[in-house]
Amino acid sequence: MARGTPRPNAAIYYDVDAFDTSRPALMGRHAAGEGFLRGFARHGGTDRLYCYARSEADVRDFTTRVQTHGATAPVTWIPFAEPQRLAEPGCLFYPTVGVDELAWRRRRHDQQAYSVVGITHTIVTGEVIEVIANWLIAPVQPWDAVICTSKAARAAIDTVLDAQAAYLEARLGPVRRSLPQLPVIPLGVDCDAYAPQPAVRADWRRRLGIGEQDVAVLFFGRLSFHGKAHPVPMYRGLQQALAQNPPAGAKLHLIQAGWFANDAIERAFRDGAAAHCPDVVCHFLDGRQSDVRNGIWQAADIYTSLSDNLQETFGLSPIEGMAAGLPVVVSDWDGYRDTVRDGIDGFRVPTLMPAPPHGMELADRYDLEIDNYDHYIGFTSQLIAVDTGAAAAAYATLIGDPELRRRMGAAAAGEARARFDWRVVVAQTQGLWADLADRRRLLKEVAPLRDRSPATLAAAHLPRPDPFWIFAGYPSATLQPDSVVTLMPGTTPEEAEARLKSPLCDFAMPILPDLGEMTAAIRHLAAAGPMKAAELAELVAPGRSERLYRGLIWMAKMDLVRIAPPQTSISEISVS
Repeated sequence: MARGTPRPNAAIYYDVDAFDTSRPALMGRHAAGEGFLRGFARHGGTDRLYCYARSEADVRDFTTRVQTHGATAPVTWIPFAEPQRLAEPGCLFYPTVGVDELAWRRRRHDQQAYSVVGITHTIVTGEVIEVIANWLIAPVQPWDAVICTSKAARAAIDTVLDAQAAYLEARLGPVRRSLPQLPVIPLGVDCDAYAPQPAVRADWRRRLGIGEQDVAVLFFGRLSFHGKAHPVPMYRGLQQALAQNPPAGAKLHLIQAGWFANDAIERAFRDGAAAHCPDVVCHFLDGRQSDVRNGIWQAADIYTSLSDNLQETFGLSPIEGMAAGLPVVVSDWDGYRDTVRDGIDGFRVPTLMPAPPHGMELADRYDLEIDNYDHYIGFTSQLIAVDTGAAAAAYATLIGDPELRRRMGAAAAGEARARFDWRVVVAQTQGLWADLADRRRLLKEVAPLRDRSPATLAAAHLPRPDPFWIFAGYPSATLQPDSVVTLMPGTTPEEAEARLKSPLCDFAMPILPDLGEMTAAIRHLAAAGPMKAAELAELVAPGRSERLYRGLIWMAKMDLVRIAPPQTSISEISVS
């Protein structure tokens, strides 16, 4: 990028949950969100940061986080209720796949004003699959995108979209596809944070009783046999490796750093380790603790993760292990296939699962709510095999060859820095944002609005239409610009304030005119007598009549004014 050229920018859709790792139930998406925010704050190089958030409290939290990560650029808040202001950065980064919802919301304003960019995390839930299928009927534009964090995730999304398109064509005839761009961009890591620290390594190995000649294998992640990685292939693979190639005069250690959802799962892991790898020294650490999360990589000689779960789409921990200079042994599974070069950075272990239609019973049980989501992913993972023999061979090869560990670890560290450091990933993401800006400028919008009439705008966000449009047949009449408004006898600003602030009504203040505007309306009616609603709105709130119109209906509900039909002559109005 030429010197002086502004870096592509985007507002960050900020919900604290997506970026906070200080929680008991820490998930991969939280670590990924925190990592992206840190990477963008440090390497984005923009002259301003935009926070698209619900409240000022959320903006303060965002500002604190990015400043902690080194950002010095000022922060601009764009409230959720003002999406049209997203035209200023020109792009909105949304940390999930739900771009359809935001595309519908944008349609009421200007579909070419900004792009929406989502990203994949877990895509196995029924709700997420429905969201992906809905892209075909939502007003997503060719200047929108959903980042696929792995080729496997992209392939799964293509499968869903092809099936949905086939259904729509069978139901409605030929369908013109309008989809977001689906680039494959990985998650990233801060490689500098994993650089070797001999003193930290020595301290951790001393604390865990790992001798200088001992070999330590690390797994880092949620300790969940149904939702992350079943441990039996790892346990048995290490036990078999130890039998094949025992380190002379040394011990083999397995460090499992993560967290257990409950005591039963913890007992299952500990008992499983005792049963399947009795000769391996096992350590269990709480990976949510900052010293463990940041430092335990230094204690290890090998990193391993034999994921077998459909929840995984990318897998962050192997590239953390690579960044730490560790050779890695991983399952040949989804995103791991994109990150670990077999025989160079470590080894990928073959996996096997049933072919369709042998999963239909599982899908039906999940659909019928016989099984909840945890059971669904747990059942599927029980039917995905990781080759224990191949894992044992990979472990044995690395355990017995320190020089190979050093060589593969160095290759892994170089690959992590070249492809997965946040400097690289943020630049790729900003390149996408720039490409989408070009598409907005050059391409025509899909499904443009016919006009800007009230009825058209009311239906523009079809999943959340204007309730007074879709239910227009419910009341006897609706308020019109030439409806006649008359003040009821005894109405005063003080009486309006009392009714507005009563427990029966005070909850509605956010959607009503402020007290000053209602006071002004009362005084105009008291001075001039009955008036048409449009005339009153122009006097009290010129250019922003919508809220005052709602306020007039509320005032009629509270018996503060009376509203007559448009054809009523003002001279005919009388109240008593």
